[in-house]
Amino acid sequence: MVLVTGATGHIGNVLVRKLVQRGKDVRVMVLPGEKQNLPQNLDVEVVEGNVLDPQSLEVAMGGIQLVYNLAGIIAITPGAEKLMWDVNVDGARIVAQMALKMKVRRLIHVGSVHAFARRPQEVVDEENPLALTAPINNYDRTKAEGVAAALDIARAGLDLVVACPSGVIGPYDYLGSEMGRLIRNLARPGYHLLVDGGFDFVDVRDVATGLMKVAQRGRRGEIYILGGTYASLTELHGLVRTVARTNSRGLVVPTRLALALGRVLPHYYRLFRTTPQITTYSVLTVGEKCRFSHAKATRELGYRPRPLSETIADTLSWWAN
Repeated sequence: MVLVTGATGHIGNVLVRKLVQRGKDVRVMVLPGEKQNLPQNLDVEVVEGNVLDPQSLEVAMGGIQLVYNLAGIIAITPGAEKLMWDVNVDGARIVAQMALKMKVRRLIHVGSVHAFARRPQEVVDEENPLALTAPINNYDRTKAEGVAAALDIARAGLDLVVACPSGVIGPYDYLGSEMGRLIRNLARPGYHLLVDGGFDFVDVRDVATGLMKVAQRGRRGEIYILGGTYASLTELHGLVRTVARTNSRGLVVPTRLALALGRVLPHYYRLFRTTPQITTYSVLTVGEKCRFSHAKATRELGYRPRPLSETIADTLSWWAN
């Protein structure tokens, strides 16, 4: 039997769907009261628990051979630093410790490309060091510390492989991810402020398939980047505008101005309880214009992400329905 934590998230619900379609017996662990956020009509066993609670994890891992740990917190605005550290770092360590104790056959820890230290316009691969010197409250730091914590437990005998997706987009985004909101916003008519930068975008379905390949073929103790296609925000807007058939216009904001907006807009949006697209963190991230290589996953796992244009078309079609 397979256990998936973080099953209500974007990657999680798509992974569960694919596992069930392949005839796997799946158990999902959800936070108390979150069962209603699971997709309907999926034949899975549901247990309530928390990656920060070893007792509930011990129950969830009973009789489990394979664990996918997707529990994580993404926060690009101030206010959730402690929770982000607790889940992304302490949660990763506790899950790995319990998997070792319960003699789970294999644990797949899902990190992020943000876990890697990087320089502007660099091609990042698995040889890059982890971002263990990033600011303590930074999302990158929490993902790096989480990967490091899981790998530490692996050295004690746990069969563990790490997968690091890039910017995940695609259909089945039930809870409205940060990337999903970006695509939806770009599809609306009108003017859009675009930061001078870009990122690597990958289809959620390819990430889910990639995770299963990691479980099947990934080498113990290794990290695999599950990336897709690099696109500037201008190119991404052009793809979305073409598929959505809107006459929207993009206004490229210089980095200095974007950083100034990133310091101010979160306070404005907090008043209206919405999530800003432009924050200091997001500006710095896309402004790096880094590429992320998935050559290792392609070579060792047979991982092959689909074209970005196909993902955009399927994403907007799903939102429309």
